[in-house]
Amino acid sequence: MTSQMIPGIAADRLSTDELAQNFADLHAALQPHEVKVAADRCYFCHDAPCVTACPTDIDIPLFIRQISTGMPEAAAKTIFDMNILGGMCARVCPTEELCEQACVRELSEGKPVEIGRLQRHATDTLMAKEAHPYSRATSTGKTVAVVGGGPAGLSCAHRLAVLGTDVTIYDARPKAGGLNEYGIAAYKSTNEFAAKEIDWLLSVGGITFENNKALGQDINLDDLANDFDAVFLGVGLGGVNALDIGNRDKSGVSDAVAFIETLRQTPDLSSIPIGRNVVVIGGGMTAVDAAVQSKLLGSEQVTIVYRRGRESMSASRYEQDLAAKHGVKLMFNVQPKTIHGNGAVNMLELEYTAQKNGKLEPTGETLRVAADQIFTAIGQTLETSGSLVLEGRKIAVNGVGRTSRDGVWAGGDCASSGDDLTVTAVAEGRDAAMDIHTTFMGGA
Repeated sequence: MTSQMIPGIAADRLSTDELAQNFADLHAALQPHEVKVAADRCYFCHDAPCVTACPTDIDIPLFIRQISTGMPEAAAKTIFDMNILGGMCARVCPTEELCEQACVRELSEGKPVEIGRLQRHATDTLMAKEAHPYSRATSTGKTVAVVGGGPAGLSCAHRLAVLGTDVTIYDARPKAGGLNEYGIAAYKSTNEFAAKEIDWLLSVGGITFENNKALGQDINLDDLANDFDAVFLGVGLGGVNALDIGNRDKSGVSDAVAFIETLRQTPDLSSIPIGRNVVVIGGGMTAVDAAVQSKLLGSEQVTIVYRRGRESMSASRYEQDLAAKHGVKLMFNVQPKTIHGNGAVNMLELEYTAQKNGKLEPTGETLRVAADQIFTAIGQTLETSGSLVLEGRKIAVNGVGRTSRDGVWAGGDCASSGDDLTVTAVAEGRDAAMDIHTTFMGGA
């Protein structure tokens, strides 16, 4: 075994047992007694604020009441009616900023009902039955192309299939799932749950998968629009922003998205090389996931550097605290200036920043941080829009996902309509599917 103290980038820094422990389920499933206790804490509020806070509008008091009365499968159906990826969302949704933050127990006691873990209990119970709670309606005779097999595309495809439409999903990657498969921290989705959830979702029928088909390369929007009655784009944000500082091409500098993907797709975690001193540049969830997982792989020192203050960080305070709990150092109001090293990086030079007249400006004061590996997590970009009108750097859509082109809808991270969250993507895919179906049935 390689020691954590070996300089540079090296694999096998921790034992197999240590890695298994480090990458175990972040939030273990509730035990039967814990389920009862957690469910009994719900007030079953009328006009519950937790429902309002849920992007998919799940009737949370109802499903918790169903759990409390011994009907977890019925509870799961209540969840899946609004969020067909409720199992994954129970694991990765930032409940601390959404439903649980809105919980009246949080307001009165500082301890909300454990909505996320109760949702996981219900959905896991039903999925373990290896049965699908839906059957397809009579065929509409219509076909839809869904581009992108991530949360938005899967949600759209499933809802349309249930409503009787045949769907073909085209995905650029060899596996379906999008960020659920490739972009979520390994300790949040264990035991290949993303793949199992997709297999379960597809069991409803009516959905065909075409992998390794990228929009703009293997397929194009014009052909899809001609061959299908409607098209839904859920292509996500496939590109990454480049780091614009001196010596950025040195060995040891890479993007955090690729690192997380590699980690998720590598069965033997000990084979992944990681630096002794790792620096992650960015302030979002990708930065936190990359930093925490670097520490879990055996890095001695891991630092997140963010150019603004803590309050501006897009990663939630819960996630920031999770990083700190794992030994990650968070530095605020510092921005990268240049990278030092002879061929390979060994130091990152930073410059302090300050707000002046409402604008972030460098102060001229610098410092250096040891770094033999640097991950950049400074945002992702839309790789292709299919010549659609954009809003900012995303595809412009209305409230139900309609784009500037008739017969084409979009949702998820590639669309302008909402937050870059799995749960939001699911809601947008679902709502677009309903609008597509309404259009097929002669609606406006």
